Amino acid sequence: MMDRVIKKKRWTTRKLATIIAITAFCTLIIYLVFFRDKSSRLYVDKNQITITEVQQGKFQEFIPNDGIVFPKTTFYIDAIQGGVVEAIYAEDGDMVKKGDTLLKLLNSAMELSYMEQETRMLAEMNNLQNTKLSLEQNKYIRQKEIVELQYRIDLTERDFDRKVSLHKNLVIADKEFEDAKREYHFTLKQLKISLELQKLDSISREAQKRDIETSLNRMRENMRLLRKNIDNAYVKAPASGKLSSSNLEIGQTKSAGEHLGQIDLLDGFRLEARIDERYVSRVSIGQEAEFTYAGKIYKLYVGKIYTDVSNGSFKVDLFFTDDIEPKGIKRGQTVQIRLIFSGETDAIIVKRGSFFQETGGGWIYVVDQSGDFAYKRPIRINRQNTNYYEVTEGLQPGEEVVISSYSSFGDKQKLIFK
Repeated sequence: MMDRVIKKKRWTTRKLATIIAITAFCTLIIYLVFFRDKSSRLYVDKNQITITEVQQGKFQEFIPNDGIVFPKTTFYIDAIQGGVVEAIYAEDGDMVKKGDTLLKLLNSAMELSYMEQETRMLAEMNNLQNTKLSLEQNKYIRQKEIVELQYRIDLTERDFDRKVSLHKNLVIADKEFEDAKREYHFTLKQLKISLELQKLDSISREAQKRDIETSLNRMRENMRLLRKNIDNAYVKAPASGKLSSSNLEIGQTKSAGEHLGQIDLLDGFRLEARIDERYVSRVSIGQEAEFTYAGKIYKLYVGKIYTDVSNGSFKVDLFFTDDIEPKGIKRGQTVQIRLIFSGETDAIIVKRGSFFQETGGGWIYVVDQSGDFAYKRPIRINRQNTNYYEVTEGLQPGEEVVISSYSSFGDKQKLIFK
């Protein structure tokens, strides 16, 4: 029997299995290196996050703030001088008229000092008045002296004229004539000197009188101020209106400059609001605002800006447009106002959410069309209000995004819903 040559098979089962295994392994390696999704991911419960749709709608930029209602016009009452509350003539909430006495402050030491000053000034004024009177008396004494000299001149002149005639006729001696002549010229010189003295006295007297009058006027003004300071112990109403913020009791001590109360005029209301300092360059006089009260919207405008920043905010006063005020609104009431920065415009908008605290508006998780996961996408948020963010880049209307807090997501690139 002859041996038969058996041909070796080229593709055995074992060989084929080996080739298939090697091919699968290489394919897996290529997938893992080049095609596998390498982004970090996190499995989240879809029911525990908030998803909303991106919209195309109207957007208006405004910020919400609490506005406190105050009277439109207020007169503040401060203690001009300190003292103890001795009497109260008007209580908080009373209607008062301008000039009404509200209370009396007692300051015995100050009153005693004012009385001493008043006595001293009255004495000085009396001395000045006496000096002024003496000047007037000297004026008439000088005038009397001149009148007497003029009378003497008249007598000596007549006597001299007669003796001139007699001397020519050799009736009187030379000595008698010369004596008459000497007396006449002496009297003339006295009159001349007295007239010069009168002139000088007049100039000096007028200057002294001006100085005295100036001093008297100054003292009268000091007396007026002194009496006014004494009268300041009686605190009076600076205007007609409603007395408020006046919680005083008999025996209380009040320092100079301390607030005693205020008068609220019944001419309307204003709202006072504190705005975050980030908006200090964007708030201007006349800027519009609004608030809703009893189902109706009331318009306001910024009437005054207090530029000093305190605790990260600054204060503004808002007034009602056209003086249209809600009925029933009261002083001290707080309402929610909206300070408007722009008119309504068409925009791509997303509802406000806690995601903004982690992203700063630089990115957001966008839900895939399959609805199975969400992934990071860069966006740009421009303006915002209490309800929406205005998106200028990165999103289209109809897309869905995650707007709840990202604080537990870390830096994961993808959220897998389960």
